[in-house]
Amino acid sequence: MLTNHPPTVAESIAPPLPRTGPALLPVYATMPLRAASGHGSWLVDEAGHEWLDAYGGHAVAATGHCHPDVVKAIQDQAARLLFYSTAVPHPLREDLAELLVSLCPRPLDGVFFCNSGAEANENALGLARRVTGRTPVVSVAGGWHGRTVATLACTDGAGYEASARRAGMPLSTRVPFNDVAAILAAVDASVAAVLVEPVQGVAGARDCSPEFLAAARAACDRTGAVLIFDEIQCGAGRSGAFTAAESYGVIPDIITMAKGLASGLPIGAMVARPWLTDHLKLGDLGSTFGGGPVPCAAAIANLRVIQREHLAANATAIGAHLVRGARALGLRTIQGRGLLIGFGLERAAKEVQTALFSHRILTGTASDPSILRVMPPLNFSREEADLLLDGLRQVLA
Repeated sequence: MLTNHPPTVAESIAPPLPRTGPALLPVYATMPLRAASGHGSWLVDEAGHEWLDAYGGHAVAATGHCHPDVVKAIQDQAARLLFYSTAVPHPLREDLAELLVSLCPRPLDGVFFCNSGAEANENALGLARRVTGRTPVVSVAGGWHGRTVATLACTDGAGYEASARRAGMPLSTRVPFNDVAAILAAVDASVAAVLVEPVQGVAGARDCSPEFLAAARAACDRTGAVLIFDEIQCGAGRSGAFTAAESYGVIPDIITMAKGLASGLPIGAMVARPWLTDHLKLGDLGSTFGGGPVPCAAAIANLRVIQREHLAANATAIGAHLVRGARALGLRTIQGRGLLIGFGLERAAKEVQTALFSHRILTGTASDPSILRVMPPLNFSREEADLLLDGLRQVLA
């Protein structure tokens, strides 16, 4: 016969409190639709309406929503093996590492997989500190690198800095954006790493000047510091080459990537030069889920689509078309590279974003309230770009 279990200590002290809100914590600002499905550059809501996605799931949907090659790779791998930890090798992890190395500029040739961009940056900073034996980091005003302890200390913003301080993590030294003299002066023999987004995402698609990145490279070469390019948002073809580093002609010591790697499945990667990785020992880096079979299968399929369909070149071409169209609309401030673009507006970008919702067009905003951020799938077509420009024209009129 079934009997009621004896009350737990907690139950005997007080009755359960009534629910005060939804189970899912309301910590995100959300767009006014409930997504049911997606295809290409389009989201479909629960009522069956299609929305043009110029936000790309926050630059994640590199090959669009539900590209058939990516879907098939996920389905096939899920039917064979969903997961095993990094304690057991599997060929897809090795194949993806080889593919990434073939796509990244030399001499970057050592890959570590994790689950997110923040983890990739955290491991990059840890590796730089381990190899150099130093602690200080130099970062750039406007940079956004994640919410882990080490990355919070490098992310621009008072709230992020306060979280890092509470955790006891020393803050990075922040230099002004594109200030060549400042970065040359800030990087001395005490610095472990310089962390920079070649194109700053959250700041509004602000693209660093080639001179600034070259100065960062020269400063690191002079002092033995590690140059880290955070390409979480601007990499994987989005800036017009597979890595933003290639589009600038400046090669860092480490590149971190995540968002667009698997077009929707969570995976992050750190790709490093041999002088940083040659002396790694078992246990120096680790991740239970890093490089799991299904995300690796998705990433391989996704990267092959980017290669086969020449999507980095498409990002350049369609990005240039959007820039020309925006200038024709009278926008004077336009920044970014490829399909990571910031449109400077003479009114609050949030208002324009909201008005575009009425045209069923999704875009992003930025920490700069005047910047409307556009980061659609890399296979965004000219016709879809024209729909975005037409919606923008109607809203701005």
